[in-house]
Amino acid sequence: MKELAGRLSALDPDAGAALRAVIYFDRLVEGRAGLEAIVRGAALLTGAPARLVDVGRGVHVEVDVEGRRRAAATAADDTWPAVAVVPGGPPTLWLERPGPVGPLDAVVLERAAAACRACFDRTSARPSVTADDGTTRASIEVLLDAAASPRTRRTVATQLGLDPAGLARALALSDGTALVEAVPARPCRESVPAREPVAAGQQVVPAQVADRRTGVGPAVPVLELPSSWQAARTALRFTAGGTAMDPGPRVVHADQLGGLAVLAAAVGPATPPDPDVQALDRAAAAAPWMLATLEAVTTSPSLRAAAVGLTVHHSTLQERLHQAEQVLGWSVHDPNGRLRLHLAFVLRRLHRGNA
Repeated sequence: MKELAGRLSALDPDAGAALRAVIYFDRLVEGRAGLEAIVRGAALLTGAPARLVDVGRGVHVEVDVEGRRRAAATAADDTWPAVAVVPGGPPTLWLERPGPVGPLDAVVLERAAAACRACFDRTSARPSVTADDGTTRASIEVLLDAAASPRTRRTVATQLGLDPAGLARALALSDGTALVEAVPARPCRESVPAREPVAAGQQVVPAQVADRRTGVGPAVPVLELPSSWQAARTALRFTAGGTAMDPGPRVVHADQLGGLAVLAAAVGPATPPDPDVQALDRAAAAAPWMLATLEAVTTSPSLRAAAVGLTVHHSTLQERLHQAEQVLGWSVHDPNGRLRLHLAFVLRRLHRGNA
């Protein structure tokens, strides 16, 4: 589709831009994006501030032309391009600029409205029945949506059995599942197993999380869970499959990323691969043990410790590293080389996205 959009742009720039908008919002729907992300997309694609207001649902989202969330400003103007998110209802989604509706504006409004409807459909059910009907999953999405009002999130938190005045953290799983985990206010010094995450109104067996890549957000007040959710989704991008072709941690905590989190904003699936990432791909193709060996070198305190973790003799590890360095093009025996290798692994995971 990207290639088609590029070719179409060469023939008709307006049609190409419209197709890119369709692709953009389809991806937001597939990724179960929240309302703020949808409104932000409308603003960025059209170059105009955008707002979504639904009094009945307690929703009011305004995003400026740079894609930043802002406080409620003036009342909507009748001259602004607008569309009703609910068919037959009053206008609820606006582009904040006067004038006629251009072709791109019309497409963006229509696709953004459809994405909003999809979000409402997921989150409008009452979380009062059993977990099997999917309503509690919708409640969790409301709890994690920054566009939902604090009052709505408080109500949903109570219905999910969470203390609105307590602490919790969000977990983002590689299959798109969102979980919420209550966190003790005063953790003991001794290691205590984490409480089982709340999902679909029930306790989830830890194994159900362990078999999927998981990003863990920081502990925050329950009403601030949207920020933990965003951090969890970022952490998910740093996870690995834990296989020979994708070695690394299956679970990553956002509050342990430090400065690495900055990379997530600059690198994604559409970013041209770094030469060091390409070098890792060549290493993966050269021998099945390459990536696991190199990843062990970046995460072990010494080469001897890496050999123990790989269950190979130290001399065998040295032979493997000699072969790997020939493929990579740099030494991994010194701190700078191992740091470069570690960053290459990180970039490789970020290029992959959340899939």
